[in-house]
Amino acid sequence: MEPTRLDKRLSALLGIPRGEARRYIEGGWVSVNGEVVEQPQRPVDESAVIVVAEQASDDKAERVTMLLHKPAGVAAEALCALISSDSRSELDASGTRPLQRHFHGLQLAAALPASDSGLVVVSQDPATLAHLQRNLGRTEQEYLIEVAEGGPERGPWLMARLQHESGGAKVSWQSEQRLRFAGKGLTGKGLRVAVSAAGLQVAAVRRLRIGRVALGPLPPGQWRYLGSDERF
Repeated sequence: MEPTRLDKRLSALLGIPRGEARRYIEGGWVSVNGEVVEQPQRPVDESAVIVVAEQASDDKAERVTMLLHKPAGVAAEALCALISSDSRSELDASGTRPLQRHFHGLQLAAALPASDSGLVVVSQDPATLAHLQRNLGRTEQEYLIEVAEGGPERGPWLMARLQHESGGAKVSWQSEQRLRFAGKGLTGKGLRVAVSAAGLQVAAVRRLRIGRVALGPLPPGQWRYLGSDERF
């Protein structure tokens, strides 16, 4: 016999509508000869062993959002290509099961200049993308700025100057060469200008946080899912 679409075969095997069968398949709950298959249109022959996981749900697969630690030197147009099953961080504690469909239709939100590193957002979810597009400028962000040795004496007046130049951000020294900025309306480009105007030489810029979502210990070039309990 000619091979049959997987969703048609599954529908017949379980006695369920084709739409329900498609949701099981797209949700990553169906295996064919021991291999998980997420494409309802995959042709299968009569001898194929089709198994549905015991915990299977026919809920429609949700669109996902990923948090990526952007390495310095990578342009915005290349960032979505960094998202793959191989680059998912072992630190991901979201509980989200990776599916092949998660790596399609991704768009970049909250981008950074190529020279900067740190937290960027990659998403399939139109609501998340629209929220960040509308509200990023009104959302508190946190940056770490590395500066070169030398420059002006690092007294209270320098901190006041940095705060003024950055538009009122909270500023603190994290180490001899690292400054932390937190505030609304911050950008990597703007902070480079502010720090340079205060007489310091910028060596690197890294974004640590967007709203309530932090980069944490995520290694450069790796990503994790945005948890269901996380909000920007």
